Amino acid sequence: MPRSVNTVASRQRRKKVLKQVKGQFGRRKNVWTVAKNAYEKGQAYAFRDRRNKKRSFRALWIQRINAGARLYGMSYSEFMGKLHKKNIELNRKTLADLAMNHPDAFKAIVDSVK
Repeated sequence: MPRSVNTVASRQRRKKVLKQVKGQFGRRKNVWTVAKNAYEKGQAYAFRDRRNKKRSFRALWIQRINAGARLYGMSYSEFMGKLHKKNIELNRKTLADLAMNHPDAFKAIVDSVK
């Protein structure tokens, strides 16, 4: 008796992966073995970069706060140190938004910690 292969399930599995790599270039979009490797690599990058995204945004916020604080003669570390000393609990995301989009509000915060 020949070996039974569940063709329906394996076809569905392949279709699912090929659908995920639909917009890719060359053979990555339509050749099963190449597409599978591309899909797995993409998933690995996605997993890694969900964590890296948090780092990147924190770095961006710090740069924006630093630029805003330097307009008023303070460095980032000075500004953050004084904020913590005065128990002003604003996170970096909020401070960066204020520094960029609401400079008058940011100036008020800088004045309160000076």
